[in-house]
Amino acid sequence: MSNPYTITTAISYPNGRPHIGHAYEVIATDAIARFQRMMGRDVFFQTGTDEHGLKMVQAARGRDMEPRALADEMSGYFREMNDRLNISHDRFIRTSEAAHHSASQAIWQAMEANGDLYLDRYEGWYSVRDEAYYDEKELVGEEGAKLSPQGTPVEWTVEESWFFRLSKYQDRLLALYESQPDFIRPDSRRNEIMRFVEGGLSDLSISRTSFDWGVKVPGSDGHVMYVWVDALTNYLTGCGYPDDPERMARYWAEGGDVTHIIGKDIVRFHTVYWPAFLMSAKLPLPSQIFGHGFLLNRGEKMSKSVGNVADPIALADRFGVDQLRYFLLSEVTFGNDGSYSADAIVARANSDLANSFGNLAQRTLSFIAKNLEGRLPEPAPQDVDSELLATIAEASATFQTAMADLAPSVAIEAWMRGVFACNAYIDTQAPWALRKTDPARMEAVLATLYDAIASLAIIIQPVIPASATALLDHMGIAPDARTYQVIGSPWYAALRESGFTLAPPKPLFPRLELVAEDA
Repeated sequence: MSNPYTITTAISYPNGRPHIGHAYEVIATDAIARFQRMMGRDVFFQTGTDEHGLKMVQAARGRDMEPRALADEMSGYFREMNDRLNISHDRFIRTSEAAHHSASQAIWQAMEANGDLYLDRYEGWYSVRDEAYYDEKELVGEEGAKLSPQGTPVEWTVEESWFFRLSKYQDRLLALYESQPDFIRPDSRRNEIMRFVEGGLSDLSISRTSFDWGVKVPGSDGHVMYVWVDALTNYLTGCGYPDDPERMARYWAEGGDVTHIIGKDIVRFHTVYWPAFLMSAKLPLPSQIFGHGFLLNRGEKMSKSVGNVADPIALADRFGVDQLRYFLLSEVTFGNDGSYSADAIVARANSDLANSFGNLAQRTLSFIAKNLEGRLPEPAPQDVDSELLATIAEASATFQTAMADLAPSVAIEAWMRGVFACNAYIDTQAPWALRKTDPARMEAVLATLYDAIASLAIIIQPVIPASATALLDHMGIAPDARTYQVIGSPWYAALRESGFTLAPPKPLFPRLELVAEDA
């Protein structure tokens, strides 16, 4: 394969178990990665855990254990979540890995060699929860209670620190945003960051001496790297930096296609600090950083104190992995905040998957298995049949355009238009009535539906991979024929000539029912 494509999630901070917000980000990124693979690209998809910093030290202390032991335990829960949600990542990185320490020290030394680091004394406001420093002008709060812009507590910190000359890169960053409008998406995030940088940048404290759980600063005893220098470098580590230049040239090349999918609360770190670090180290920049919105529980922000933080594995066990994936990607406009609830998941899964697509496949394939003894029907297309297949091809094209633009909900809307067209067609053509009056026309209708249903399953693979695969397996579609290029091609004739026999199908999406515990 050619045309490399690198995509990453933010690495998750494992001071607690994963919640549905973590699942949302990795599911969305997985769907995009799967789509790009279907487009024939050489995809490298990385996710993982960000294991250093003061929050981890405090969380470990609260449980009377070492930070390393806490990181090992919690990282395991994130791996478990990814496995359960059918996430197809190529690399799960942990920042406690020796290779990552080497990469972080290499970029530090490159920034130092460029004259962008200096030792001084830091005095200012720091949020442990955000792992971030804030200027006085950024703080909010009333009656003397100072809070970060994210609403988290800040504390006055005084310690010796290494500083990065962030102020030096203000003009270069603004030039980047102007010359590459899609570097930050959506536009609301881009506008926010441009206003922030235009307001002036202060040099950034990038080391700590008050704890030792982190990457050691080379040549500076007692200092560990500020967690964001360490954390952001994970993207380079996975691409082979600094010891594998061949891999770097493939997956982190100048002018390459590198996309970071992150939450809107960490856009500043990825779009200001990260490109400045890379400019300083004379390394290529990512091509796009997309800041998605928050996932709300019935319209409310998730909070442990409120008790509305949802376990994604429990949701997958309750509703089904593909049903959960489909809901999150169809219900929420990517880039905006979205809301979920048990009744919303059930309503969407039943309406779109069970009633519309699942029932379409079930009644069509059951009819073929029963009335033709599994023999694939003979096509004899009329205009109405060709029009339906043209509608499916159009849905496929729109789906591809939307997924390439990081708009999965728009892609799914296009797919559903194809599903609705098939249901309207089967109701109008009524093959059950044709069975007695015009058997040849009945077969032509069923052949058209077989082609359309297989195409719909191919299209939606990135979103509901397990269900689509099960359906395509049952329909006899070879794994190498499950690409967008196949849609509209004469694959059906070849399958029919092979003598394939269709077995009676099983329901693909059993209807979900709400129970008292879902309220």
